[in-house]
Amino acid sequence: RDYKNEKTLYIPKHHADFNNKLESAGDQLVVVDFFATWCGPCKVIAPKLEEFQNKYAEKVVIVKVDVDECEDLAAQYNISSMPTFLFIKRKQVVQQFSGANAEKLENHIKQLTE
Repeated sequence: RDYKNEKTLYIPKHHADFNNKLESAGDQLVVVDFFATWCGPCKVIAPKLEEFQNKYAEKVVIVKVDVDECEDLAAQYNISSMPTFLFIKRKQVVQQFSGANAEKLENHIKQLTE
């Protein structure tokens, strides 16, 4: 399965791209998945991201950042392990955690979109 061609999740190619996405999200919650193509747990949780993007489509924008393609973004947010999820509202990080925990991910989405 080729994750590069997923239609529902946005994969920025560079910093400006990412910032534009944060800007256009407005008041929506942005969930950023910092992943790597070689990371096993990242592949495991990928279908859940698809599911949550569809389930919470009105409330959430999910962005996947490839740490190898966007090293500057990974450095800016001090990402040291994958997957790491950042929860951003109005361009501010409000929560984050590392690890492929789908239940925790969904709980954060629910809490932050209420």
